[in-house]
Amino acid sequence: MCHEPDLYARNCLQDESTIMICRFSPKVTLSLLSACLLTGPVAMTALSPAALAQTAGAASPADAASAVTPISALYDALKAAQKTGKTAQQRATMIAPAVDRAFDLEAILRRSVGVRYNSLSPSDRTRLLGSFRQFTIARYASSFKPEAQAAFTVNPQTRPNPTGGLIVDTTIGGTDGGDVTPIDYIMTNGTSGWRITDVLLNAHISQVAAQRADFGEALSQGGASGLADHLDSKTAHFLHD
Repeated sequence: MCHEPDLYARNCLQDESTIMICRFSPKVTLSLLSACLLTGPVAMTALSPAALAQTAGAASPADAASAVTPISALYDALKAAQKTGKTAQQRATMIAPAVDRAFDLEAILRRSVGVRYNSLSPSDRTRLLGSFRQFTIARYASSFKPEAQAAFTVNPQTRPNPTGGLIVDTTIGGTDGGDVTPIDYIMTNGTSGWRITDVLLNAHISQVAAQRADFGEALSQGGASGLADHLDSKTAHFLHD
């Protein structure tokens, strides 16, 4: 649920599936970011702080640089889109290449769907991945409008993720120097290099876990086709100026 002060309430719309669709006001706040970057009931997604404790040594400079590069490129694309993208569709076109490079969308989708992913047919997986890709791009395009005035920082020093890979720490905030929100990325090194496999809001709220609750409901009601339709509907909403 959205708990914005009255000043920001008009920027948050709650649709029929309890997914928050947000439009940034000039001042970016934690609850705005949580609504825009996550789906599903956020209260269900908090990870134990102990689960995020650092349990390994620092990454090599080469690995750290390789893990940070996709995040920096994503943020560069978001900055360019919010500066020159007049419509959501224009911003989506600008953002798409950076999203494709930065995210392991198939891995995120598989974890968001859960064990039922293994029983999906190849055609269902292909359709779902396409819908999820468009949904992810459109969500960013909707969030980072020109009036968002979001400012991004990326910590070049990574830290180990207890379950494997690295964590890249970043913040997103307003250009007015007000509150900033920690947005951390879990990076996994695969055949395509270091890519995002989860996003942690405020350092501990998992996007994958939040999506699992929402996606599970859509799957239960309509199967893979129902989930794809659900994502397509959200994409259309995000891209509607």
